[in-house]
Amino acid sequence: MLLSQVRKGGVAVRDAATDAARLVAGATILDFAREAVEKGRPLASVVPPGGETVDVAELAAKGALDVPLRHPEPARMFLTGTGLTHTGSASTRDAMHAPAEGLSDSMKMFRMGLEGGRPADGEVGVQPEWFYKGTGVNAVAPGEPLTSPAFALDGGEEPEIAGYYLIGPDGTPFRVGFSLANEFSDHVTERINYLFLAHSKLRPAAFGPELLVGDLPADIRGTSRILRGGEVLWEKPFLSGGANMSHTIANLEHHHFKYALFRQPGDLHVHMFGTATLSFADGIRPQAGDVFEISAPDFGAALANPLAVAAPEAGAVKVRAL
Repeated sequence: MLLSQVRKGGVAVRDAATDAARLVAGATILDFAREAVEKGRPLASVVPPGGETVDVAELAAKGALDVPLRHPEPARMFLTGTGLTHTGSASTRDAMHAPAEGLSDSMKMFRMGLEGGRPADGEVGVQPEWFYKGTGVNAVAPGEPLTSPAFALDGGEEPEIAGYYLIGPDGTPFRVGFSLANEFSDHVTERINYLFLAHSKLRPAAFGPELLVGDLPADIRGTSRILRGGEVLWEKPFLSGGANMSHTIANLEHHHFKYALFRQPGDLHVHMFGTATLSFADGIRPQAGDVFEISAPDFGAALANPLAVAAPEAGAVKVRAL
């Protein structure tokens, strides 16, 4: 089952087997998730039947869809992720930060994942790299611009899979589903010094258009491309899913939710699992107006967002004393 959040109210429900979609009016995916948690039932079982037929791809093209889940209080929606979980990402990062001799810290961490990131069920593996993207304020809907701040040195795509989690009344994290994500970052700033990684990640990220309910496929094969003036500037396949990662999803989830801070009842978390493909690695410098497009058959409609650049602010930010 694939679910999409319609901006004007309602959830588009697509049957993955038949590809037919219908609209459940006056509902949100977050409503369904809360009901499923409350009743102790699977998410799919609380989605009501019926509804008029809709075309999800057409809704996405019109900008009629929001991110799959959005908390009504943006400060209670956390955007986070893990890096160095895919071989392509590790190679790119190693090239950015490799020392004159020996392994870079990036490659050391990636090797730690290869050796200890796939523990047996119920056991704890090595912890991954972790980063913070911001709150729900930074969650960008399909079709909306990914805006790079004026001070940024770069604004590049990162095609990823994101998991959505609602924290239950007793602090239990409940996984709602998965979607495509563009974990937009400033790779030039990161390349200056690895310690600038945290700065490079404080950018918006795009999610959707459709939420995959159920287990994540082990072998996900997608395409990431950049369009300029309607023409393909750059295109490359990407791999994801457990078969193509150095960590299991369960291990990545454990090392995020092991912190009690992230198990506060009612909060919503969107956690990205890392990338394998970057246009930055091929020397591409996106420009304002370029369109990032990420697609994978398992996730229905493509996620497309134009790049925008914010106007510069005058001088330093002023802080007033009270």
